[in-house]
Amino acid sequence: MQIGTTLTRFLIEKQREFKSATGDFTGLLCEITTAAKIISRQVNQAGLIDILGYDGGINVHGEKTQKLDVFANETFLKVLSHTGHLIGIASEELEGIYQIPEPYAKGKYVLLLDPLDGSSNIDVNVTIGSIFAIYRRKSLGTEATLEDFLQAGSQMVCGGYIVYGSSTMMVYSTGFGVHGFTLDPGIGEFLLSHENIQIPAAGKIYSANESNTPNWNDGIQRFIETVKRDRYTARYVGSLVADFHRNLLKGGIYLYPGDRVNPEGKLRLLYEASPLAFIVEQASGAASDGERRILDVVPGSLHQRTPLFIGSRKDVEQVEALLHSSAHSLGDPL
Repeated sequence: MQIGTTLTRFLIEKQREFKSATGDFTGLLCEITTAAKIISRQVNQAGLIDILGYDGGINVHGEKTQKLDVFANETFLKVLSHTGHLIGIASEELEGIYQIPEPYAKGKYVLLLDPLDGSSNIDVNVTIGSIFAIYRRKSLGTEATLEDFLQAGSQMVCGGYIVYGSSTMMVYSTGFGVHGFTLDPGIGEFLLSHENIQIPAAGKIYSANESNTPNWNDGIQRFIETVKRDRYTARYVGSLVADFHRNLLKGGIYLYPGDRVNPEGKLRLLYEASPLAFIVEQASGAASDGERRILDVVPGSLHQRTPLFIGSRKDVEQVEALLHSSAHSLGDPL
């Protein structure tokens, strides 16, 4: 499709390829972009309005919540609660399921959401973003249940993210390639800017918080030594969506392993790892927890954490091989 095509037209054209399509999914994705536009406007005004800084609250993970965190979460809930396309929403900022109110609780989809990833970077004007995943509901009642949300990533209908940086861009996949749309603020539309994104099979960038090196096992340390020897470039923003977006376009690997302090890792499986894994696989990349393909992991709870190795396929395979080699030779857990 021609570069510059609006997202709405792009979605309608894709919908026509499926005779059984009802338009519900197209409507839902369009409403997600509406929320993204509102958040983008607030991000761009940060510093000019009272939207920066700590709001005095603590979220379900025991982390201080930023004003923009709260605003982004509330924006998604308000915009998406009245579409009729959803039955429930699970957010990184909420402890449990947000039930869509009547009379709108008739949708066939559920949404999982990290409303604002990288919020620790908000006050210093570094790229941040939103990450989302859409699944078909499995329950039949009048309310969403945990069963609807605790699905393996391989069952995902759509994974996507929005980056709020020098420009606002949405990248998504429905299992038929990965496409990127950049917001033109002059006309208020997302326009096709990156069609059929493919990540290079191997990259020259690694993204990791190396301050955690003393707590990493031997396999991870050997991998870092290897990429340094091979003259990889270190690039780590500290905002997952920003690091992932760069590596998706240029090639490389993002890694946040489990360690001796956080053996299960720190990233959330449902809100962060699975949606990005869905996207990277559609772009010919790979995502692993060190032992398994991320999309094969069946979650046991809404806020389950996971180690994550994601990016160019050959780089992910290399770190997996070093982890397995280390585990077998030293008995060191992954």
